[in-house]
Amino acid sequence: MDFFQNVDWSSILKDTGIILLKLIGIIAAFLIVKAIGRRVIKKMFQRLQARHSISTGRALTLQSLSLNVLSYTLIFIFIVMVFEVFGYNATALLAGAGVVGLAIGFGAQGLVSDVVTGFFLLLEKQIDVEDYVTIAGFEGIVEQVGLRTTQIRGFDGTLHYLPNRQIINVSNHSRGNMRALVDIGISYDDDIDQTIAILQEVCERIAAEDVSIVDGPNVLGVQALGASDIIIRIIAKTENGQQSAVERKLRKTIKEQLEANRIEVPFPHQVSIEKKSN
Repeated sequence: MDFFQNVDWSSILKDTGIILLKLIGIIAAFLIVKAIGRRVIKKMFQRLQARHSISTGRALTLQSLSLNVLSYTLIFIFIVMVFEVFGYNATALLAGAGVVGLAIGFGAQGLVSDVVTGFFLLLEKQIDVEDYVTIAGFEGIVEQVGLRTTQIRGFDGTLHYLPNRQIINVSNHSRGNMRALVDIGISYDDDIDQTIAILQEVCERIAAEDVSIVDGPNVLGVQALGASDIIIRIIAKTENGQQSAVERKLRKTIKEQLEANRIEVPFPHQVSIEKKSN
C-alpha cells in the first residue's frame, strides 16, 4: 500500500496524457499528409496525361509507383516519430538497425531483388498499367507496378500478385499494331479463284467500314490442303487490342457471303462401314 501511496499519480497521468496527445497528433498528421500527398500525385500525373506529355498507361504506372514510395516513406517517418515520443533515440535505433540489417542481409536478398527488378521494369518501359501481358505463366492486364510486386488481373477476374524477382520474361501484347488472322476452308469441288475474289471483296468492304483496321485485310491465298477442305488464309493489321473483334467480324461476314454464292464450307464427316459376316 505504501508503494501506491508514494506514487505520483498526477505526474503519471499527466505524462500519459501528453504521450497520448502526441500519438494522436502524429496519427492525424500521418493521415492528413498521406491524403494530401496522394491527391497531389494523382493531379500531377493527370495534368501530364492531359498535356500528352506521357501516355495514359505510363502515367498510371508512374503514379502507382509514386504512391508506393510515398506510403513507404510516411510509414518510416511515422515509426521514427513514435519511438521519439516514447523517449527512444531514433538515431541510435537506426544505427543498431544497421547492424541487425547486416546480419539479416542475406535473408533480405529477395526483397532487394524485387526492388531492383521493379526499377529496371520501369526504366526500360517493359510494361505499363493497362498493358495486356504474359508474365511468369500468368496472362492478363497490368493493374499496378510497385517496388516489390506487380499486380496482373486475369481474364477470369483473379488478381495475381507477382514478386518482381519472378518476372524473368515479359511478353507484352500491347505494343504496336496486332495481327488478325483468319483461315477459311472451302470444298475441293469449289473454284479457288472465284472464292479468293469473293473473299477479297469482303475484305475491302470491311476495311472501309472498320476504322480499327490499320492494313488489309488481304487474301494471301491457299495456305494448306486439308483432309476434306482447302484452307485459304486472310491477314490484317489492327489497332492494339482489336484483333479478336476484327477476326470475329471477318468470319461472320465471310460465312454469309460464301453461303450467298453457294460455296460450301465443309466440315469433317465420319463414315461408318459395317462388315457383314457370312
